[in-house]
Amino acid sequence: MSQTVVLKVGMSCEGCVGAVKRVLGKMEGVESYDIDLKEQKVTVKGNVQPEAVLQTVSKTGKKTSFWEAEAPAEPETKPAETVAVA
Repeated sequence: MSQTVVLKVGMSCEGCVGAVKRVLGKMEGVESYDIDLKEQKVTVKGNVQPEAVLQTVSKTGKKTSFWEAEAPAEPETKPAETVAVA
């Protein structure tokens, strides 16, 4: 069963990207991957377990975590400002 795993990886240069490509290239079940250096985002597709992908990428020594989908900021969620009425 194919699935997509998205990770946030602390990559600062093309060398970092190369290290991530190397470990993903050797990993079983990986069909394809996309690495976005600017976004520090690694998207892996294939017959893989998210935890296994996380562990594999962590082996590069880069700070690796699952990508948290950031909820759009809505005005309702902001704390209401209290205005003192004299």
